[in-house]
Formats: sequence, structure tokens, C-alpha cells
Amino acid sequence: MVRGRGFGAAKPAKVRRGELLAQLETIDWAPDLAEDIGSARWFRGLGTLIGLSLAALAMWPGGDAIAAAPALPLDTAARDEFRSQMIQPLALGGDSGRRMAATKAVAPLAYQPERTSMQLTATLAQGDSLARMLMRAGVSDADAGIVMALLAGVTTPGSITPGTQADLRLGQPAGPGAARPLEHLAFRARFDLDVTFSRVDGRLIITPQPISVDNTPLRIRGVVGTSLYRSARAAGAPIEAIQQYLHTLDQHLSLDTAIEPGDTFDIVVTYRRSSTGESQVGDLLFAGLERDGRPKAQLLRWGGDGLFFEASGMGAQRTGLIMPVVGRITSNFGARRHPVLGYTRMHAGVDFGAPHGAPIYAVGDAKVIYSGWHGGHGNYVKLDHGGGFATAYAHMSRVAVPNGARVHAGQVIGYVGSTGLSTGPHLHYELYRNGGAVNPLSVRFTVSNQVDQKELIAFKARMGQLKGVSPGAAMTSMAPRQAATAQTPRREIDRLKS
Repeated sequence: MVRGRGFGAAKPAKVRRGELLAQLETIDWAPDLAEDIGSARWFRGLGTLIGLSLAALAMWPGGDAIAAAPALPLDTAARDEFRSQMIQPLALGGDSGRRMAATKAVAPLAYQPERTSMQLTATLAQGDSLARMLMRAGVSDADAGIVMALLAGVTTPGSITPGTQADLRLGQPAGPGAARPLEHLAFRARFDLDVTFSRVDGRLIITPQPISVDNTPLRIRGVVGTSLYRSARAAGAPIEAIQQYLHTLDQHLSLDTAIEPGDTFDIVVTYRRSSTGESQVGDLLFAGLERDGRPKAQLLRWGGDGLFFEASGMGAQRTGLIMPVVGRITSNFGARRHPVLGYTRMHAGVDFGAPHGAPIYAVGDAKVIYSGWHGGHGNYVKLDHGGGFATAYAHMSRVAVPNGARVHAGQVIGYVGSTGLSTGPHLHYELYRNGGAVNPLSVRFTVSNQVDQKELIAFKARMGQLKGVSPGAAMTSMAPRQAATAQTPRREIDRLKS
């Protein structure tokens, strides 16, 4: 009788092992831990990560590193032999070739002779000072101090522009290790001034050499073709002047519709020409635009703020919500729980989150009626704008205007801080109408600038003077340039904004 294997009888161990291995191969042991967070699959992947990390830490090498022995012992002679056969830059003292290293027959010099003088050129870098530049070039501290003292008698040392090159000559030092004396120094201290330092009888002296400069303004007129920018460049206008001209027009007119082919542009800028041939373009003085022989815009720079005004004396007007600081609103006007006091009360302003030290601007022309410490407001400024309106600015780190001063729109009146009852740097901004606090975000200011009536006569005289400058008269010393001419009119205007 043959005995068979019954149903449910145990399988051989080899079969069970194969099935187990097959099941293990189907399991994802390293799933993406960014998916299915908290699932069994995710915890399986976390276990794999922890297990591998523990295994790596268990096999971390311990003890001190063992230095491998060199392939062959290196003595001083062998090192010199290697050095003589290396390829190195000659400028760094390198040499090449067999037997180039010093041998025992070479004895060090007790004193190394130096050149009797050194001539070099140094360049003033951005953010550097003239004294530091001279000392890096080898000038002694004492000579650099004398140079700065002599220079202060003819100009401001801090006004020397970066990029200025100075020619130096240093003499022979008095002994080993001593600094070389400054024998000669020459550079351009200003656009209209060259200075030369020389040593006479052992003492440094300065020789100023004024440079004659023609300050006649540069006036460029031309006809707009397919592009105002290309037409102005063809007429000889510098790029900086065109940028300022378009930026100024954009504040008073809409460039999309204001400029058309066939219009006449009129640009006057400060322009300095030295007798040595250099030229320097300055600020825009007058921006004019004409159409069919009639002025469409006549804008003149006037006042210490550099604002532009129309021929009538009126400046640009802005209407809208003017922000007192560059930041974001962190708390609005209305009732709220005070972050320091801990109870709900009226928040009579708007908070702007801004970095500590950020400038705070006046939102309109006004008179300062309070400037100083104001209890929980900390450093505080209040402005009277007239017409029953007043604004206040609190928690400043520093106040920039005194009590009773007159300020204009956009002027810096202080800096963001966290003084008074404050939990961090921000500006608390308030607006008052007839003495009562109102939501600052509900009021739109109209900022309008106008020439003082006492200065109106001088203003119009200055405009007439600039319009009397002959176009291109200031360019006589320059190479001839192509004049701007009218081209085929197109409804295409190229704009260039700074």
C-alpha cells in the first residue's frame, strides 16, 4: 500500500524558504517618505532608514588616523632635487631644470641691495580712501598723513572719485626694513584741479594746477522720428540726459500719447568741458516738447530738491494713498486686543511692518507741530497739513525733523523703530480730521508743488536764460554729430525709463 501526502501536510523547508524570499522581494523596503505619511508603508520605510543609519554609525571608523609611510625617505637634498625639477610660474620665484636649487656653495647675503627708486601707478577703488591706497602702494604712514593734510587745504579728500589714478615715485629707504620716502605724487583731485606733491629739501609740498572748465549748458533740439530715443541720440544727446528727460516728462505727461512723430524735443543739461578734453554730463535743467510750433511741455528744475515745474510755476500733482514707509500693513484701524496691555481697545491708526531703521516719509507738505517722546508712542512726530488734516508717526527709532520745521511730501522725518509700547519694529501711522482720528486708508492726498511767489520772477528769468542757449553751442569742441531729422511718421514710440 502506497502512503500518499495528505491535504494540509507540511511543505518541505526548501519550498517554504523560496516562497518567503518571493514575498520579501515584493515588499517596497524604501518607499518615498514624502508620500502616504503615517501609513504602514511609510513606517516600513522609516524603519529601513533608521536601520541603515544605525548600521552606518556602527561601522564608523574609530581611533586616530594612521599615516602611511612614504615610498622613500626624503631628506633635504632630495626635497631640493624635487623642487628644482618642478614647473612653477617664474613670477612667483619658480625655476626649472636639474641642479637649479641652491647648493652649499651659495651663502645668504647679509644685506640685499634695493633699487634707488620705484615708480608705480595706484587706482582709488570704490569705498576706499586715498590714505589707505597710498599706504598699500608703499607710502609710509607719516608721508600719507602729510599728503592728506596738504590736500585738505585745496579740496575735500573724500570727494575724489573712485577710479582716479595716481602716479607715484618712491625713493631709496634709509635702511633695511625702512619705508621708502614719497618723492613724487600726481593725480586729478577734481574735474577742474590737478595736484602734484614733490619733496623739496626733505619736505613734501603741494602744487595745485587749476584746469579751465567751460560750464555752458548743453542744449539739444531735434524732431522726433520713429523713436525719440534714437532721434535724440542722433542729435548728440548723452544717454544720461535722455533718461532724465523721459523720466521727467513721464511725471507730468503720459508718454503713451504725449509724444508723436514730428514733435520737437528740447533738452538742456549741465555740461562741463575741461581744457584737457574731458567732458562731464550733469543734471537735466530743462525739458521741453513742442508740437506744430507750440509748447506742449516746458519743465524747469528749480529749488534745492531738484523738482521740475511748468512755465506757470506749477509742479507735478499726485493724488492717491501715499504710503509713509515701505512695508506691509500688519494691523488695521479699529478695535483690537493690544499686544502689550492685553485688553481690547481702539487702535486709532494703521501699523506698517518694516525693518528697523527704514526711512519714514511725510505724506504731504506740512508743519511739524510735535517732535519728541510721546509716552506709549515712543519717539513721535505729528504734522499739520492744513485744512483740518494732521498725521502722526509713532515708535520711531530716531526723529529726523525738529519741532516747528516745514517739511514737504516725501521728506524723511524719522526712522522705523520699536520705542514706547511696542513688541517689534514697525510704524504706527495716524490720520486726524478736525482733531478726530480717522482711518488713514480712507483718505487720498493730493500733493501739489508750486514755486514760491517771491521766486516766480527769478524762476521765469532762469527759464528764459536756458531757452536762450543756442542748440549745440556747447558741443563746438566735440566731434560733429548727425542732427535729428524728421522721418516717416509712425505710431510707434520707443521709451527709455531709468
